[in-house]
Amino acid sequence: MKIVIAPDSFKGSISAFEASLAIEKGIKRSFPTAETITVPLADGGEGTMDTLVTTTNGVKVAVTVTGPLGNPVEAFYGILGDGKTCVIEMASASGLHLVPEQEQNPLITTTYGMGELIQHALEKGFRSFILALGGSATNDGGAGMLQALGMNILDKKKQKIGFGGGELSRVDQISLEHFDSRINESDFIIASDVENPLVGKNGASFVFGPQKGATEEIGRILDQNLVHWADKIEELTGVKLHKMPGAGAAGGIGGAFQAFFPSVTEKGAEVVMDYTKLRERLAGADLLITGEGQVDFQTAFGKTPMRAAETAKDMGIPTIIIAGSVGRDIESLYPYGVVSVHSIMTRPMTLTEAMRSASELLEHTSEQVCRTFFMKL
Repeated sequence: MKIVIAPDSFKGSISAFEASLAIEKGIKRSFPTAETITVPLADGGEGTMDTLVTTTNGVKVAVTVTGPLGNPVEAFYGILGDGKTCVIEMASASGLHLVPEQEQNPLITTTYGMGELIQHALEKGFRSFILALGGSATNDGGAGMLQALGMNILDKKKQKIGFGGGELSRVDQISLEHFDSRINESDFIIASDVENPLVGKNGASFVFGPQKGATEEIGRILDQNLVHWADKIEELTGVKLHKMPGAGAAGGIGGAFQAFFPSVTEKGAEVVMDYTKLRERLAGADLLITGEGQVDFQTAFGKTPMRAAETAKDMGIPTIIIAGSVGRDIESLYPYGVVSVHSIMTRPMTLTEAMRSASELLEHTSEQVCRTFFMKL
């Protein structure tokens, strides 16, 4: 028998790679001779770089950059196994995890470090990029990132604006004179599931701002500032970002990429499945096992386990999902090829205990699932 193991991470607990190994151990307990193939997955957010680097036998490069609060932080980008493709995870340089909770304030946090990562990779000769958006601490419309790459963003006194979404109201002029010309020699895949526009009630500031420390009043200021920022970009480029789907990703940096980079936006999970060759590895499989920390009705809205299950279904392969916890309305997943959904909880336990014991619980659950699924064999 052949079983493909392709989970996302169990966020806050174990990585997709660690989850894959735990599931594989459980399968081997019940069927030692089974052919198992591990394909760790991700959704374009945090963990995407590690997943792609690990799966393709690539390497990571450490770079000291400007963190979201303006202080130096150590960030990373990945070089995939082909030696040509660079994957940059926004959270590595500009992530919310880099900001203490009491200091979260999207009026001042910057994407400058993200731009420095791109610049470093350009200096090393890379021209093919995957940019994973997600987990950002910022709402500056990508202005900091653009500044790091040489764009002059000036106020009425011809002075450079400062960091953060609070500075965007001061923008009077945008100059591309010194913007890194290597950008137009490159190609960028933007891995993001966010379809929100830049501004308005469904835009970056009101939907995602509260997660980054924005009060209701700060959200209004940020939204007004992004409107002004988008107006200035439209004056310069003719690109109207205001209501453009995906422009609101990661505090508006999605819009900056749409306006100034030769880029295409793709679903994060689809990008990862493509680069990890999930479809090819599923050929001839009897079962796909996938999963993540929480599975419920929202999983059917395009999360990684559903995307993987759809791919397997197209090939006539059933899918079993293993999750840290299972919520309501999981029957919405069955039309996508999912035959059953299982929680790793084996007894009453706290969330902390479950997260601490995730590997052990995954091993146990995958063993029992496979014994049941292949009982006739």
